[in-house]
Amino acid sequence: MARALWRPRLRRGQVFADVQSWLTEPGSLTARCQRACSSFRVRLVRFEKGRALADEALAGRRAWVREVLLECDGMPVIFAHTTLSTATNGPLSRWMARLGERSLGSLLFSFPGFTRGGIEFLRLDARHPLYRRAMVHTQDAQPILWARRSRHSYRGQSVVVTEVFLPAIRGLA
Repeated sequence: MARALWRPRLRRGQVFADVQSWLTEPGSLTARCQRACSSFRVRLVRFEKGRALADEALAGRRAWVREVLLECDGMPVIFAHTTLSTATNGPLSRWMARLGERSLGSLLFSFPGFTRGGIEFLRLDARHPLYRRAMVHTQDAQPILWARRSRHSYRGQSVVVTEVFLPAIRGLA
């Protein structure tokens, strides 16, 4: 897969308004999901050493890879993919290893000292590995999937968080 062209902004009318509000959410998606549904859950899909994707800053390097589903009322609404370099060791490495089915966002947005880089956007298609991984968790055939990505840094370490919005997100406020 060639390096995908992530963009720093969305063009007007490019995305359905209800999806755009989620893509451009400046705060924690976990907190917003919790407000939008009666039952919220983080489901751990994968946590292991692997290789960063071709379009991530750590392209091809060894990284901790964590993938979760954010579920509202039993329905997967967001597929989240996080990478953290294995080359450095620090508090982020220890925290990620202990998260389990807890939200990374609850840590990133509540613990003082984290800095967040800019948000980038991409309309995923079947050529992107995250499209294929996210599709496993939706009933829709060939949906349009949008994703956003940002880097969160703390004490010399940083995680790249990519959130893929599944079709069910459109049913949430």
